[in-house]
Amino acid sequence: MLIEVRGLHKVYVLGKVKVHALRGVDLSIDRGEYVSIMGPSGSGKSTLMHIIGCLDRPTEGQYLLDGIPVHTLTEPELADIRKKKIGFVFQSFNLLPRITALENVELPMVYAGVKYKERQKRAMELLEQVGLGDRALHRPTELSGGEAQRVAIARALANDPEVILADEPTGNLDSATGEEILDLFDRLHDGGKTVVLVTHDRHVAGRTERIIYLKDGKIVSREEFEE
Repeated sequence: MLIEVRGLHKVYVLGKVKVHALRGVDLSIDRGEYVSIMGPSGSGKSTLMHIIGCLDRPTEGQYLLDGIPVHTLTEPELADIRKKKIGFVFQSFNLLPRITALENVELPMVYAGVKYKERQKRAMELLEQVGLGDRALHRPTELSGGEAQRVAIARALANDPEVILADEPTGNLDSATGEEILDLFDRLHDGGKTVVLVTHDRHVAGRTERIIYLKDGKIVSREEFEE
């Protein structure tokens, strides 16, 4: 089991108000699975992804990633887990605008201490893998939305992570470009990667092997979800 969460709760305190984003989530994802977490706005799906991605901590509950009890780790230890085991793809791409596509893909390897020549070689190989070898020296403002998302996917793969987490990865793209990005996720999964997509889009979720339905901070059945 690669990802295992038990009794996960997340409560945000906003002044005198408590917001219960997650309410006792139990979830297991095997190594090599292709899974989507589907839910409307406010269902808790992005909160769950942030916890799985070690970007946030649960208020209560356990989270094991590849057998490691993530919920017990210090901030530096969490950063190390993110660096080594998790690749992120966001709806808004999150590329640094003043550096090239190649340099954006290199960034995770810089933080991991990979030497210059080695990281430049791997970054170029990854850009070629996503069909952007000829755009390596372009900055994000010179790329289309689909190209920028491909750069973001290449960056997510930089440190050869155990799992790729993608939060609404086609949300800012037209339908044709979105299909190309989903085709790329299909290929990553076929290559052995564990891929978890967070989406509110039924079509996107339908491309995955398994759909996890989230509603009001809880995992529910498809029938409950569609009530």
